[in-house]
Amino acid sequence: MNDAHCGAGFQPASSGQCRLEACATKVFCRPTFPLIGLLLCALVSGCDFNAGTGGTGEMVVPAARLRAVEPVTMGSLSQESPTTVPSTMPLPTTLPVQKPPAEVTLAIEQARRLALENNLELRVELLDPAIARTLVREEEARFDALFNTAIDYTKTDQPTATRLNPTQAKDLRVTPGFELPLITGGTLRLDFPVDRFETNNEFAVLNPGYTTDFVVSFSQPLLRGAGADVNAHRIRLAFYDYQATQARTKLEVIRVLAAVDRVYWRLYAARQELTVRRQEYDLASSQLRRARRQVEVGLAAEVEVTRAESGVADTLEAVIIAENQLRDRQRELKRVLNAPGLDIGSPTAVIPTTEASALRYRLDAHDLADAAVENRMEMLELELAIARETANVRIARNETLPLVSFDYAYNVNGLGESFDESLELLGQSDYADHRFGLRVQVPIGNQAAMSRLRRALLTRVQQFATRDQRELQIRQEVFNAADQLEANWQRILATRQRVILAARLLAVEQRRFDQGLSTSNDVLDALTNLANAQSAEVAAVTEYQIAQVDIAFATGTVLGASRVVWEPAGGRK
Repeated sequence: MNDAHCGAGFQPASSGQCRLEACATKVFCRPTFPLIGLLLCALVSGCDFNAGTGGTGEMVVPAARLRAVEPVTMGSLSQESPTTVPSTMPLPTTLPVQKPPAEVTLAIEQARRLALENNLELRVELLDPAIARTLVREEEARFDALFNTAIDYTKTDQPTATRLNPTQAKDLRVTPGFELPLITGGTLRLDFPVDRFETNNEFAVLNPGYTTDFVVSFSQPLLRGAGADVNAHRIRLAFYDYQATQARTKLEVIRVLAAVDRVYWRLYAARQELTVRRQEYDLASSQLRRARRQVEVGLAAEVEVTRAESGVADTLEAVIIAENQLRDRQRELKRVLNAPGLDIGSPTAVIPTTEASALRYRLDAHDLADAAVENRMEMLELELAIARETANVRIARNETLPLVSFDYAYNVNGLGESFDESLELLGQSDYADHRFGLRVQVPIGNQAAMSRLRRALLTRVQQFATRDQRELQIRQEVFNAADQLEANWQRILATRQRVILAARLLAVEQRRFDQGLSTSNDVLDALTNLANAQSAEVAAVTEYQIAQVDIAFATGTVLGASRVVWEPAGGRK
């Protein structure tokens, strides 16, 4: 809130809290202007609190930090230029396949976009900030002005022992009023009671008589419950909850994006695994044909055909298992995406078009851990919890003070035979009353308030300990993710070397079989070793991609080159 909006506004103090500038201090010193001074005080309540700009003393987290998910590329994290290793020689695919179903090609960027647009879990989470924002507005509404009115009609008929008292009377009283809760904790009331009194008293000067008053009353606590910081406390807490909800929603956005990336690469691995098993089946079939030719020319025994047929059956089973795993991975990705036309029951095949890159990245785990502590939304949520408990401590301290209230009332009276005459006298302000009061309430012992203060202090200490514990866990997650990334890179090197050697061994065994120096079992064993080596290489490359996703998730970012900015379902506020 700025001074251009309210002359008696809030100004941020050096301590980070708020102080209220007395809007009518000088005016109160002039006894001839009490009404003007009180009306100027009402301007404080008329201000727009605009929680979220520090107007109520709250800690404000920049919107960009709450809603923008920063991108990160592995190249930017690496200390050296990425290096690659040579790919292995591909094996031919000879396994006949059935007519494939309809296919949809999907890059990883498209998968992320579809998940952000359609993921049901995320759609639910995006409603939470809008709901939390309504609670802030609800607390701000505590300082809305109130219009109230009361209508009373009394008719009396009672005996009396003296002619000075009436036996019958009619009294109609209408009291419209305006009540203004102040951010200082006080209350300003403006009442305009109108009364018509009619009696059978023969001594009544005015019958009927009309009374009109204008009453301004002001009540302000001076110790307990006094000040803008105390009375804006519930708004501040609601705003902290709103920001914490945004932090949790951002965490959910990051989690969904990381889940999409992991499922995408697992689908990529399943397709590569199926390709490997199909190649294994084709090579086993080639070995069967080779064994039959050897038997026909008399260079091998009939048992070699049986051995080769057994190998074909084994590889066919591996193909069936790989195909089923591929369908499972496709359904898993379809569930996460929840995109139109890609429901989990559709036969449409999803073809990943983003290729896995085997580039080595050298990371500084200590720098990553520092960045994770800075960026993770769990840490921000704990910081907001600490700010909340700090505010609770201030309020608990205030509640230990005595209750001292200052009351003032200013009343202008009007009286006449008619309503117009009464208003005319009221306008002349010839008859005015002033009332001052001071109320004091001191609790004996004050144990309840002191207990609440101790509880608030202990809760804040607990939040500090929780923050330190969570920071240690985050650092551990980052170091584990960095080690896993390096381990998966070493796996890639080992499995690629294994593939190269297994391919050489298979070629040797095939030549030996053609020369009658080995059996089909030797060839099939070499073939199985090659397929398993290729499957291990696919797993290592895929896990290396997933490890990069885990690095980004551990640091509170999203892998890729695009910045993700989310908005609450109810619109940006």
